[in-house]
Amino acid sequence: MATVPELPLVDETPTVSATPSPTALSLFALLPTPTPTSEPTRFPTYAPTPDGIVRTLRVPILMYHYLSEPPPDADIYRRDLSVSPTLFAEHLDRMLAEGYVTVSLYQVIDALQRGAPLPDKPVVITFDDGYRDNYENAFPLLRERGMVATIFVVTDFIDEQRPAYLTWDMAREMLAAGISIESHGRNHVSLAGKDDDYLVWQALGSLETIEYELGVRPRFISYPAGEYDRRTIEIFQSAHYWAGVTTRQGATLDNQRLFELPRVRVRNTTTADELIRLLSLDW
Repeated sequence: MATVPELPLVDETPTVSATPSPTALSLFALLPTPTPTSEPTRFPTYAPTPDGIVRTLRVPILMYHYLSEPPPDADIYRRDLSVSPTLFAEHLDRMLAEGYVTVSLYQVIDALQRGAPLPDKPVVITFDDGYRDNYENAFPLLRERGMVATIFVVTDFIDEQRPAYLTWDMAREMLAAGISIESHGRNHVSLAGKDDDYLVWQALGSLETIEYELGVRPRFISYPAGEYDRRTIEIFQSAHYWAGVTTRQGATLDNQRLFELPRVRVRNTTTADELIRLLSLDW
């Protein structure tokens, strides 16, 4: 396929059409058709049929990364992206005390597309990158409280058995407990300005690996480093992903921009009080 020229990030444009371009539609012939699987009902096989109503919902999607104390020699980025297990437990307990209920991205899409009910104070917990400490430290705390989350994994890093990242056995155990495992691409390379072949390789490669290892097809993409463009959206949409999450700050979700869902970044300085303040913002 011909190389697609670099486009501006979608965040710089007002909207993205929900219908793929003619070129994107032609890719359907190259992409697998979804088929029913034995996946749990909490991770449905087919997207909810939109009822045609334009909706916005305020559902905070929290964005975590490392769930551990950073090493003494950690750089500023590692420190910023690290939340200690103690602080994370405080976050969870405070959310429960304030009446927040964790929901999955599947529930959010169902609510956006056909008005399915959500709890009064829904919140989505997500982790980017798939670090091993998500299993060792976050998973037990979530399970003790009956809370769910989504982990976006870099599939090549797991295949390469990098010690800082999850194993597939860990991912299988978490999936069985209600933790959703979704795509963060194959190798954590920016998806902005890439040609069609490369984007298909990323979209299908991560999808097929997760489906092979876990028996469920991922339906959500977290763009590596938050970098993507209009063509990225078209290709992932063609590959039957349902939505994408960004690093853009906010909590108002729009069913006309399902591949541009904003999130709320959680830092190592985010206290429980600050987290509740962020959750209560109308943004």
